[in-house]
Amino acid sequence: MIGPVLPCLRMGPLHIRTPVWSRQIGAALVHFKMDALQPVGSFKLRGIGRLCTHAKSSGAQRLVTSSGGNAGCAMAYAARCLGLPALVYVPSRTSEMMRAKIVEQGAEVRVAGDVWDETDAAARAAAAEPTSFYVHPFEHPEVWRGHATLIEELHEQIPRPDAIVLSVGGGGLLAGVLGGMDSVGWGEVPVLAAETHGAASLAASLSAGELVTLESITTIATTLGAKRVSPEALARAQAHLLTPLQMSDADAVRACLRFANEQRVLVEPSCGAALSLVYDRAEALAGARSIAVIVCGGAAIDLQLLASYCRRFELPTPW
Repeated sequence: MIGPVLPCLRMGPLHIRTPVWSRQIGAALVHFKMDALQPVGSFKLRGIGRLCTHAKSSGAQRLVTSSGGNAGCAMAYAARCLGLPALVYVPSRTSEMMRAKIVEQGAEVRVAGDVWDETDAAARAAAAEPTSFYVHPFEHPEVWRGHATLIEELHEQIPRPDAIVLSVGGGGLLAGVLGGMDSVGWGEVPVLAAETHGAASLAASLSAGELVTLESITTIATTLGAKRVSPEALARAQAHLLTPLQMSDADAVRACLRFANEQRVLVEPSCGAALSLVYDRAEALAGARSIAVIVCGGAAIDLQLLASYCRRFELPTPW
């Protein structure tokens, strides 16, 4: 079912320039790059918006994607701004809240499969007709170039940091960030790549020296839930000073709670994974006095869902 189509007032690039909020945490000055404040609630709009714009200029008459939630919401928003119909396939684990957000942007939502990899096969089949364009949520040069704008902005907003921290799912953000770092002269800055246990396809691939496909996804951070990381992200990670780190779902939720208390912004566990490395002072950050953290998104969370996670992990809530 397609929901009410709201007006889109964006002109030019579909994403916005997001602020940096800085805070002293222990011995380090932490710079939060607030991409959770994008119009759709996540960084995804940077790359997805660019790819959708490219698709329309190439003659596409309909956009189709597969998504755990954030990429689908970004594509639905972009399609509305571009005046194109949109079809988003989501796995069964995607929450009703996230499905509703996609529908509110005017897209049609269909459920296929239990994990993103299964969902993606259905989306590709639906996009096979000549007038449709398949929008990959993380594996496309236009997506990477769009995500690189985040680092280009950050380069203008803060001095060169000692480390950059981000969460990794399919790897589109990582590929874009590493490309952006090279373009602004930050190629030697260490990167910490955060994944939750149960979705650590990048860590597994780096350890094996080749792409590894996970048997299953067992994390609540569903927007990190790709069984295999992008080949491009793996190649760029192997060429960079990068440390993959994993944490529990409980650690990610605890970081979401602290961020909400201190910054008054809700973010999802996928984002909390990166925040937890800073809050828990990961050993790889020892000696870092300036840390940039990409606050990647909060579209797939609300107070009710966050409270349910807190009950699950026996964490106190402030409400």
